[in-house]
Amino acid sequence: MRGLLTILLAASLTISFAQDDLSKLAAGSSLSFVPDYIFKGTLSHQWIPQGGARWQAQNGEIVAATPSGAKGGTLLFSQSYQDVALHAMFKAGAGAEAGFLVRLEKYNDGWQGILVSITGEQTGHYKVIIDATGAIIEKEPLRTTGSIIRLAPPPDTSQAARNAAAARNNQRGNQSGAPRPALPLERSATTVRPGEWNLVEIFMDADIIRAFFNDGRESAAATDDKAAGFGQVALYVGGTGEVAFKQLFLKDIGMRTMPAEQSSTRFKVQRINDMYYSWGSAAGDFNKDGVTDIVSGPYIYFGPDYTRYREIFTAVPLNPSKDFTAINCQYVFDFNGDGWPDILSGPPVATVYINPGNNSRRWDKYEVIPAVQSEVTVFKDIDGDNKPELVFGTGGAMCYARPDASDATKPWKVQVISEKGFAMAHGIGVGDIDGDGRMDILNPNGWWEQPATATTGLWTYHPQAFARYGHRNTGAGGAVIGVYDVNGDKLNDVVTSLNAHGFGLGWYEQKRDAAGNISFVLHIISDDYATKNAGNVTFSQIHGTAFADIDGDGITDFIAGKRYYSHLDNYFDPDPYGAPVIYVYRTVRNTKAPGGAEFVPELVHNCSGGGSDILTADLDRDGAIDIVSPTDRGTFIFWNQQRKKK
Repeated sequence: MRGLLTILLAASLTISFAQDDLSKLAAGSSLSFVPDYIFKGTLSHQWIPQGGARWQAQNGEIVAATPSGAKGGTLLFSQSYQDVALHAMFKAGAGAEAGFLVRLEKYNDGWQGILVSITGEQTGHYKVIIDATGAIIEKEPLRTTGSIIRLAPPPDTSQAARNAAAARNNQRGNQSGAPRPALPLERSATTVRPGEWNLVEIFMDADIIRAFFNDGRESAAATDDKAAGFGQVALYVGGTGEVAFKQLFLKDIGMRTMPAEQSSTRFKVQRINDMYYSWGSAAGDFNKDGVTDIVSGPYIYFGPDYTRYREIFTAVPLNPSKDFTAINCQYVFDFNGDGWPDILSGPPVATVYINPGNNSRRWDKYEVIPAVQSEVTVFKDIDGDNKPELVFGTGGAMCYARPDASDATKPWKVQVISEKGFAMAHGIGVGDIDGDGRMDILNPNGWWEQPATATTGLWTYHPQAFARYGHRNTGAGGAVIGVYDVNGDKLNDVVTSLNAHGFGLGWYEQKRDAAGNISFVLHIISDDYATKNAGNVTFSQIHGTAFADIDGDGITDFIAGKRYYSHLDNYFDPDPYGAPVIYVYRTVRNTKAPGGAEFVPELVHNCSGGGSDILTADLDRDGAIDIVSPTDRGTFIFWNQQRKKK
């Protein structure tokens, strides 16, 4: 057991044998963390029964029931924790209450602690006192809190707060408007199913306890113990009927791991800034000296050494624990036609910065699209006029926009291509799906076929899920979606992150029937810790992706990075503190692999990750594509050494 735990405690990018072991132990569920305790089917001395319930281990499960006349009981794990993660499957019979206790400590003749309770379909968070017989003698509901915070705010008991809560409830009960369109991407049912196996993951961190049932949305509450509570973990059973538990995993999340810095021999790492400013970057010759420069957030970094940099707007470093940058993506184009490359930044607001030429000054700023709903955009020539357009979502619809021909600093002209209700925050792609030579537009809900002739109307919509709802069920879709021929069959496939704030990489193989109708088959590249993944590599928060031929074999490869503190410093998202890795997944055509291709991961770096957009460009013009990744840990260049090895 000790040897296994040593492996399990390794960083997420080097799981090796532990990944195989976990995929067997967690079969049939999902798993968002690497545990340091796994229940193996035997109630050893580490498990201590208290109260009137009967506990036994059978067939890899812990089964409990409360005898007639008894009030309930707990099964205490011998180790105490302050901050802890728990994963389990549970099944509760009619009349039974199942529960999970954390920070359970002695109190008079019994115990007190925090309970996550399940009775039928009802769940709740409580502060409880349990007497020596196992009966809950006090059960106080905890106040609701959570989302993207780590520490619960103090309770607001003002009349204004009560009025605001009542208004929100009234609004929820009286929503009206246009009907929501039918979408191919739908959330799965996540309510607790009485009498069936259910999944729960619980995170007790600081002073917030979060529970996620059946990969559903967060249910969270404030403990109000000033983050100082400490005690044992326990299973609880009460009421009448039988409760079973299995796949019980624990992790001390008070202990975090940052691996020793590591990178591929293919790449040389250069950090050009060690502050957090941006999640996007772009390349261009901004001073017209014949050398490629980089813009990332407020700074232009001048090549060829990228040690000199100048502001385009006032630079203010951000706190990755509590701040979001306003720069998710950046692009370069000479918008005003004066021969000097300008910069487009955004979302959430698309802003043009006009290059002042040789003048030593910050750049003039113009907001050209005031509201961009999508957190990822694509800047690519849509209509074949050799001028790129910005593809994005806004107002619930998919759109693209181009500058005013007379003045690029005026509001851009927006072309809506979809009905409302189809745009999402994550996942946008541009590519020729149907092989007609025209650029189509994709998002997690499908693809829109560009018409043969220019139009101001909507494009033909083809429903297809190019993403999924996963852990936490709060959102779906990834980052930039790739469109290219993965398996060499002359049909363009779709490659993408499946969930920007969860787990999953996949590619959708394009199929054609005899009539030429297009469909897609999903092949998973990587999933969570309960699955066996390509190269035994697992990481979450894949909010930044890119596509380029990294290894020089003529086939596009897939670059993906973990966004550290994706929704700030908390456990709202799965595995938030996993190593901030960035990988190249080499596209390898293999007739024996599902779909005729496989993706082979190669670690680029394990202490940087990705933001919202990853830049690929041949910065030094040596014929090898380099990678630039701006993150909340700084801005990094990964110099591709492929050509230098020859």
